[in-house]
Amino acid sequence: MRKILALVAILMMPISLLHAQDEKMNSNAVPKAIEKPSRDFLMLQVTYNNWLKKPDSVKTKPFGFGFNGYLCYDFPIKKTHLSFAAGLGASVSVVYLNLQQIANYDTGVVRGSQVRFIPDPDSVTFKRYKFVTTYLTAPFELRYFGNMQNRNKGFKAAIGLQVGTLLGAHSKALTSVSGTNIKYKVDTKRYVSPWDFAATARIGWGNFSIFASYNLTNVFKENAGPPITPASAGICLTGL
Repeated sequence: MRKILALVAILMMPISLLHAQDEKMNSNAVPKAIEKPSRDFLMLQVTYNNWLKKPDSVKTKPFGFGFNGYLCYDFPIKKTHLSFAAGLGASVSVVYLNLQQIANYDTGVVRGSQVRFIPDPDSVTFKRYKFVTTYLTAPFELRYFGNMQNRNKGFKAAIGLQVGTLLGAHSKALTSVSGTNIKYKVDTKRYVSPWDFAATARIGWGNFSIFASYNLTNVFKENAGPPITPASAGICLTGL
């Protein structure tokens, strides 16, 4: 019996040595590389836009929309779950007025506010009247990623600031005369704020998140129009 046990022990020795060698190799192995080192270079946002703070004399419809697109570069903060990102892109905002139109006055003729919101004239009822602004925008974000190995998965959140410079602004109206649709467009940046500052926040999972922004600047220049503060919320797609 002792001879049999000794023989079994001798036969098991090579297996034990191989197992020990395998454990040693695993302990010295290089840590698993990041699967998809996404830095959220691309941000696309579809938004619901409206004017959160405005005088009672300004009437807007409950729906407005916008689109934002940015290319960002992400700077990880050492080996933490945090990073700082900066980018550049464009943001477009569309707000619809409710039975109103925008009248632009020159201060040389009318004192006071240059932009006024007046009711539709009795002879014309606009089917649609919208006010559109386009800004060249630079977003800055402090980001948190729950999954450091693959940022396309897991919880993520961000807070930040957007800084924009005005590219264009116009109002466009649609009415019908004798069954024929007629469009009126006024394109001017004269009365609109040349700079746009907004506080932002995002929270989501993987490549999708919801976000909100609140403007720190008014739509119109000081003393050029009524004090109006925009805000937006929507869905954000990130990746690459």
